[in-house]
Amino acid sequence: MDFDDWELSAEELDKLERDALRQIAERNASSSSATTSSCLQSTVSSRLQGDGNGSGVSYKREDVFSAAPIIRPSSGYDKVSGKNSVGNSGPHNDNHVKQLTEKRSVKFFLHASGNIAAKFSYDQILVEACRKIPKANWSAKERLWMFPLSSLSVAEKVLHEISGSNLELENLDPLVQRAIAAASVMPDLRDHYEFIPNSIETKLLPFQREGVRFALQHGGRILLADEMGLGKTLQAIAVVSCVRESWPVLVLAPSALRLHWASMIQQWMNIPSSEILVVLSQCSGSNKGGFKIVPSNTKKSIHLDGVFNIVSYDIVPKLQDLLMASTFKGKFIVLDVTVAFSCYLMIVIRDDLFIQVVIADESHFLKNAQAKRTSASLPLLQKAQYVILLSGTPALSRPIELFKQLEALHPTVYKNVHEYGNRYCKGGIFGVYQGASNHEELHSLIKATVMIRRLKKDVLSELPQKRRQHVFLNLGEKEMRQVNALFRELEVIKGKGKSAQSEEEANSLKFAEKSLISKIYTASAEAKIPAVLDYLGTMVEKKKVGCIRIDGSTPSALRQDLVTDFQEKETIKAAVLSIRAGGVGLTLTAASTVIFAELSWTPGDLIQAEDRAHRIGQVSSVNVCYLLANDTVDDIIWDVVQSKLDNLGQMLDGQEKSLEVSTNQSHSSPSKQKTLDSFIKRCNNSPQDPSKKHCRD
Repeated sequence: MDFDDWELSAEELDKLERDALRQIAERNASSSSATTSSCLQSTVSSRLQGDGNGSGVSYKREDVFSAAPIIRPSSGYDKVSGKNSVGNSGPHNDNHVKQLTEKRSVKFFLHASGNIAAKFSYDQILVEACRKIPKANWSAKERLWMFPLSSLSVAEKVLHEISGSNLELENLDPLVQRAIAAASVMPDLRDHYEFIPNSIETKLLPFQREGVRFALQHGGRILLADEMGLGKTLQAIAVVSCVRESWPVLVLAPSALRLHWASMIQQWMNIPSSEILVVLSQCSGSNKGGFKIVPSNTKKSIHLDGVFNIVSYDIVPKLQDLLMASTFKGKFIVLDVTVAFSCYLMIVIRDDLFIQVVIADESHFLKNAQAKRTSASLPLLQKAQYVILLSGTPALSRPIELFKQLEALHPTVYKNVHEYGNRYCKGGIFGVYQGASNHEELHSLIKATVMIRRLKKDVLSELPQKRRQHVFLNLGEKEMRQVNALFRELEVIKGKGKSAQSEEEANSLKFAEKSLISKIYTASAEAKIPAVLDYLGTMVEKKKVGCIRIDGSTPSALRQDLVTDFQEKETIKAAVLSIRAGGVGLTLTAASTVIFAELSWTPGDLIQAEDRAHRIGQVSSVNVCYLLANDTVDDIIWDVVQSKLDNLGQMLDGQEKSLEVSTNQSHSSPSKQKTLDSFIKRCNNSPQDPSKKHCRD
């Protein structure tokens, strides 16, 4: 055994030395061969005590262990080699028994590498046990034994088989153990990689090839959580191309992304456009791609018989009655799936007719357990053989938002929201399971079993980093009049809340507070309009420029045409977007500046909106500018967003993250409100004086 591998500490070496000298003395007292013992003792002593010239200890580690025959107890146990020698009587046998029966503690935990780590104080018996674990290795840097997930059961068995040992094993949490067990039985399909069409495979970047292989290695049931702009759509298409024998494919996506998905499938897959079926609530607009468009508002039965069938999350529950009355024909039976959304237990469907391949884009749409789209979609995802969940922000604010997505992938593992919540969602002040706990374990768990996540800064050196900055606007008294009036009204309600006489009255006042805060949000946005326009006037060289507008009322069929105009036409200089409608699925890399006129309470909305410009294809640096106003709701939203993003970063990326701004700019608004109550307190105690503003950046 090479003890240099262990990097024994000075304390551990001292203990070995003391044991050696003690055992030599005991052997001298009981041995009939005093001469031999004296010789051996002199040899060890000289090596331990130095050369006698005042030079101090000069032994080497191998010198200590070369005297192993001396320090072996007569019981036959060799502490160094773990082997037995002749003899089993005398006081040394008692020492051996004591060594075997002394209490030992071992802790298993999931390491950030995805392996299982075993941590314990130095103990030769435990070391020998760890050497029996398949693929186990010693990490000298971290002083841990590491082994793959597949070796967990053997590791438990080996440790419990230590003869006579009083072992205390702190094992993995039961939920973690179930997740590991489920992942270990998933079929490894990496040999299917060769089925990717050459036209796709040659276009994949190295990290995208890794993503495809990860999906195949984990049985085609994964959460692809790459940061925005890293080509999740292409990776998903590449994965489903590997399992062509299990087609047709169902794509669940937000309403705004249905035609985007149709265009991407048409671009990458060598199938007729007529085999790409899209369900739309309205059929207005052009169909330049030649897709098969099926209206969702018809009274007739709907037949989804495409090779790729694209449906929005919101349409699925609405089509329930129509789908239940539909007849199933042909090989491509996507209707069976949609019926199964909410009533699959009522209908018997042959497995060979059930959809087997599902892509769920922007899967964080399934975060709300009470939402109809979640309860409608979950049975489908659980039933399908292959499920690819895509989301750059799978948990927009809190770890609890991951639960339904994990349940969709492994329903037998994530079967109890209370078990998950108690372990990973403690500490919230806004309700049950609204906090965050055990960040590192959750990050390691999902990374080891279902999730692959890469950040732009780690895999795309050619993609410029974003630069964020704050610009604080100076609002006039006229614009602030309505905002100030609402704050005064809120102050009155807060005062009444403190003196409420009953729970019913208190609840009524809390509801009124929330309603007023919503009004303040709207009034703040309206108050900022003149200042925002003034700022834009300094940013645009010409006052009159072509622009596009995309908001919630823009038809899906028109959105892609508007994006194309912005990307390709020199006369189109600006895109005016609502944060949510323009925050997903759009590629606007022709832009180098992104300006936020208002904020969202959800950090994921802001990040996704930023990444419409900061994504693959961008060749210039992207400047992101947040226009904020003092004495408005902006004072608190930024800090709330920071807090949410910190929790999100710890859980997904294993470290804290924030909406970092450029050098010399604060993360917080100048007033540094941390909570709504402190913000309201400031409003209660300080008069609204427009002349007293914070310094502008």
